[in-house]
Amino acid sequence: MFTSLLYHAFGVVGYFYRSTCFIAGVIIIAIQADHWRLRCPVCKSREIHCRGKLVRRFRTVPVGQKAVYIDLPVQRVECTRCQAVRQVKIQFADEHKRYTRSFERLVLDLSRHMTIQAVARYLGVSWDLVKGIQKDNLNKRYRLPKLAKIKRIALDEIYQGKKLGYLTIVLDLQRGAVIFVGNGKGADALIPFWKRLKRSGARIEAVATDMGPAYISAVRANIPDATLVFDHFHIIKLFNEKLTKLRRDLQREAENGLGKPVLKGIRWLLLKNPDNLDDTRNERQRLDEALKLNEPLATAYYMKEELRNIWHQPDKLSAQNALDEWVKKAAASDVNMLKQFSKTIAAHRSGILAYFDFNGLSTGPLEGINNKIKTLHKMAYGFRDVEFFKLKIMALHETNYVLVG
Repeated sequence: MFTSLLYHAFGVVGYFYRSTCFIAGVIIIAIQADHWRLRCPVCKSREIHCRGKLVRRFRTVPVGQKAVYIDLPVQRVECTRCQAVRQVKIQFADEHKRYTRSFERLVLDLSRHMTIQAVARYLGVSWDLVKGIQKDNLNKRYRLPKLAKIKRIALDEIYQGKKLGYLTIVLDLQRGAVIFVGNGKGADALIPFWKRLKRSGARIEAVATDMGPAYISAVRANIPDATLVFDHFHIIKLFNEKLTKLRRDLQREAENGLGKPVLKGIRWLLLKNPDNLDDTRNERQRLDEALKLNEPLATAYYMKEELRNIWHQPDKLSAQNALDEWVKKAAASDVNMLKQFSKTIAAHRSGILAYFDFNGLSTGPLEGINNKIKTLHKMAYGFRDVEFFKLKIMALHETNYVLVG
């Protein structure tokens, strides 16, 4: 009866029950291997001689609040066929582990709803043991994702504070899964990824990224047949940075007596979508007043809205005409910032219009992943093990529970 319980309760099969004892609130179950099941762990031969035993103790799933251990005399055998002298394999635990596979599954199930510290306290084990079980499981599932069928990817970096610095993220846009996390930013961070990608034989058709020269040169050097799609959110973000600098320069001139200092405090109004301006706070009125009093700022602001509308065109031809018209107007304006930005847009024209060739491909999904990464890092109060953090990032696409670290 108890042999059947060993299997159903603890996942132990192929062993005989010997005894149970209770010591200081701990349950210890002694079992014994079936002699007829002994095999050489190397060649699986039955032609073996026993060469002593060593009792090993394994942690298994608890019974109520009581910890349960399994004691097993592990047989050492000598094989007459291959001459190997080894301990026989244990059927219910992995090699070099002091816990059973059923205990490992329990830890992983609890980890879906609890922090590492909470799981460790509940089971009465160390924090490092729970973290080690999680890391081993993540390593098996995500360390080397398959790349052969990947067609579209997105590249971006995320800053994780002084200790971790920048991490470069590569996202499979079809599955929404992170397939690579590199240290640092720029082309050097992607070198290991390009090596794995070439070995996989994958044929990447499109890469969504910003207009950073490092990513552009890296993509063209390693996957020259892929189409670069410059993300429109990054383009508007870059324009907003230029617009903010322009406002700051104009405000400095106004405070020096060249005009009324109405530009102070309107930075966020310039960056805000016009549809989201709050009339109850007179945001629209303040913005209109500032634009009326400063022609260069007004020109740059309205050009930003025209640039945003390019991605709302019904087809590529309409977008192309709108983009060319925008470049001409910006180049002909009296604002140096717009003239310089028109050159940037003209130089990346094909990558901007490629947005319409791939049904609105962008790094938007990757931005969502970056927000999850920040939440993961914040809720865990940081990660001491960088590799563990990377594995947690690569598992985010299957995370449908509260992010715990």
